[in-house]
Amino acid sequence: MKKKYKTKFPVARIKKIMQLDEDVGKVAQATPILISKALELFMQSLIDQACQESRERSAKRLTVAHLKKTIETVDKFDFLKDIVSSIPDPLESQPADNVNKPIRASRKPRVKDE
Repeated sequence: MKKKYKTKFPVARIKKIMQLDEDVGKVAQATPILISKALELFMQSLIDQACQESRERSAKRLTVAHLKKTIETVDKFDFLKDIVSSIPDPLESQPADNVNKPIRASRKPRVKDE
């Protein structure tokens, strides 16, 4: 009787990706399952840290900038720094105190012609 493992990442696709490498021979059945679980735990850790970053900035949404800041500040994500280095950080490019933000003129109420 085969056990079915519930994983959040497709095991068959992981196995295909592994076998694209010429150096990889046969892959044991448990290997893609373990990699799927490791990927799940890694993503959970990254997202948890990025959520904490977004909460510190009082943001309502998790953005690429939060992920980038997390990768740059948390030591265990150092290996991803090269990947996020080309992403611009919109949070640092915002004007201080909204100095350059245009002020919207208030609209006058419409008056119907009778």
